[in-house]
Amino acid sequence: MLANIALHVLDEQWVAECASLGMLVRYCDDFVILCSSRSRVEEARRRVEMILSTLGLRLHPDKTRTACLSQGQDDFVFLGFSHRKVRSWKRPDRYFLQKWPSDRNMALIRSKIKAATGRNQVSRPVSMVVNDLNPVLRGWGNYFRWGNSARKFSAIDSYVHQRLAILASHKEGRRGRNWKKRFTYSWVRSLGIHRLGGTVRYRTAHA
Repeated sequence: MLANIALHVLDEQWVAECASLGMLVRYCDDFVILCSSRSRVEEARRRVEMILSTLGLRLHPDKTRTACLSQGQDDFVFLGFSHRKVRSWKRPDRYFLQKWPSDRNMALIRSKIKAATGRNQVSRPVSMVVNDLNPVLRGWGNYFRWGNSARKFSAIDSYVHQRLAILASHKEGRRGRNWKKRFTYSWVRSLGIHRLGGTVRYRTAHA
């Protein structure tokens, strides 16, 4: 709330004086500016720095960067999503902006899954571990399902399968080898684990 109150000044001044440079998209204290040329980007940054200085604020030196999205050259992270232009498979001469969970957020969910399925959970029934995991997976998936996250979701589903199978192996007193043969896809589905695959949603344009 405090960030919105303070940076409302930035919103107003951008609309009134800087809108010709590009589009400002802000959520709390995180924002991106979309411009059509590098010169406009540089001028936009100068203007933002000037506006923020009147509020006693400044851009974070490590988090502020310029990214060229043309033909998928670079990407940027905003609100946990990595945004990058991807070549159309139907029309190779065209690129479309897509988004999926950032590397940082992929690492975070993996660390939570690993913690929930560690060796210290061997004494607990797998069903209880699944009950703990499901709200984590469902919440993470509900946030990142709006976009182009299918491949990332598939990777997390596979990781969950691996971690649960290795946990089950340890419960049997075995090492986590050959878990794919002993703990199959059907087995992991039978546990009632929340699957991210198939939950991606794509926003549709409305007239």
